[in-house]
Amino acid sequence: MANRNTVLQSAISNKKDEFYTQLSDIENELRHYRPHFKGQTVLCNCDDPRISNFFKYFALNFEVLGLKRLIATCYKNNEPDLFSMNTCEQAVYIIYDGDKNGNHIPDPSEMEVLPLNGDGDFRSSECIELLKQADIVCTNPPFSLFREYVAQLIKYDKKFLIIGNQNAIHYREIFPLIKNNQVWLGYGFHRNCAHFISRYADTAVDTDHREGMIRVSGVTWFTNLEISKRHEELILYKTYTPEEYPRYDNYDAINVDNTNSIPADYEGLMGVPITFIYKYCPEQFEIIGTSTDSMPKGAPYLAGKRIYERIIIKKK
Repeated sequence: MANRNTVLQSAISNKKDEFYTQLSDIENELRHYRPHFKGQTVLCNCDDPRISNFFKYFALNFEVLGLKRLIATCYKNNEPDLFSMNTCEQAVYIIYDGDKNGNHIPDPSEMEVLPLNGDGDFRSSECIELLKQADIVCTNPPFSLFREYVAQLIKYDKKFLIIGNQNAIHYREIFPLIKNNQVWLGYGFHRNCAHFISRYADTAVDTDHREGMIRVSGVTWFTNLEISKRHEELILYKTYTPEEYPRYDNYDAINVDNTNSIPADYEGLMGVPITFIYKYCPEQFEIIGTSTDSMPKGAPYLAGKRIYERIIIKKK
């Protein structure tokens, strides 16, 4: 896709954060994590329960997952036209403790709706108190506040499964967490692209459009919940040759253009694409750093030409 992260970068720069996740995308990812939720309190702290598919998923599957409690916070909207379905003029939080009348449906009468004094910002003291009650946080946080959002989750030692921009992999606040195995990627979206319900114009070049939605590339799931995927070793079949794997001009490592082309018989440092993180197995590889923080000039050079950013790795 051309200009693959244009929409997300615009959202980050202009603080346009109204992207609502499809229920089908939530179901596709969450099916891999079901054992983690038994007996747990889940918090969706960037969600208006009336339109949030995260809240809908957990409410509908409350008994199936064996949840203890579901909490959701609704941000006060001072701009009624911001999004046609989101016209909340009072920030509230909702507590759902499961089915009580035996009809196996999350009825409004079974949900406790309580007012918030502030605007429902996840950084407010009252929302932090709700965060402290939670075992797992699951939501699509504001793209423009992703760094702050993850920092808060780490500070309060919370388990989480959230959606973010793929470019966050190399944020200076996020990459050390990935390197130290505090955060990793989930199973992800098909072709790393997601369809969000949004009021923004769909500028995607790809032909896979859907009415009433915007197609955004370069998005993925970030989590610290254990999944089998991250322990699957990459099958290596290539043999190292100096011709196929040239050494950088400004760093003592070889360049690997494709994750699947990592040579099986090379023991030294290698520079691989950022997308290596999708197949990173901590038992198989050690992450050394990125080209930005490891190389002179902050970028890899081959034959005098600057190339795309790399992650520096070494086989264990």
